[in-house]
Amino acid sequence: HCFGCGKGGGVLSFVMELENLPFLDAARLLAKRAGMEFPEQSMDEASRRKRGRLLALNKEAARYFHAQLYAPAGQEGLDYLRGRGLSKRTITRFGLGYAPDSWDSLLRAMTQKGFEKRELLDAGLAVDNKKGGLYDRFRGRVIFPIIDLRGDVIGFGGRVLGDGTPKYLNSPDSPVFNKSRNLFALNLAKTTKLGRLVLTEGYM
Repeated sequence: HCFGCGKGGGVLSFVMELENLPFLDAARLLAKRAGMEFPEQSMDEASRRKRGRLLALNKEAARYFHAQLYAPAGQEGLDYLRGRGLSKRTITRFGLGYAPDSWDSLLRAMTQKGFEKRELLDAGLAVDNKKGGLYDRFRGRVIFPIIDLRGDVIGFGGRVLGDGTPKYLNSPDSPVFNKSRNLFALNLAKTTKLGRLVLTEGYM
């Protein structure tokens, strides 16, 4: 209970208020923080396990992309972001990164961490070349991770450096990402007290 404003409640109502989440999402967030499984009635055990693996893969991929931004291979991406006026604090806050201009650098890094090639395909991080081989979807691009209201990395957007096409490449729909149901940076915007949001066309 807050004696100043008069609000009170339990841990769920507190998280709902603080994180601006509906009841079920607040319960999922608390279960995740406590290391507990949240029972999803509409999902069977295999689907739940697959979703968890893809979210873990996306999280590791986001870490990889962010680390690459500060590696020698990412200098071009870092120069681009700094040239657009972004501070290191902003780059860190949004988890921005860089995908090296290599056919399989992410594939190799993620398989070394124990993820399977099928999982990279399912997450939209890899593409099948129709001959049985795989290659990274994002190459030579500045990376913008898309994070949902619960703080999970669910997809990515990549901006090409130079004159390549498409200018922006996004993750395809997957078991954890639906383009029509998510917005970039909504995870940060949800805590605003301004009572309004400004919707813009692109990541920058």
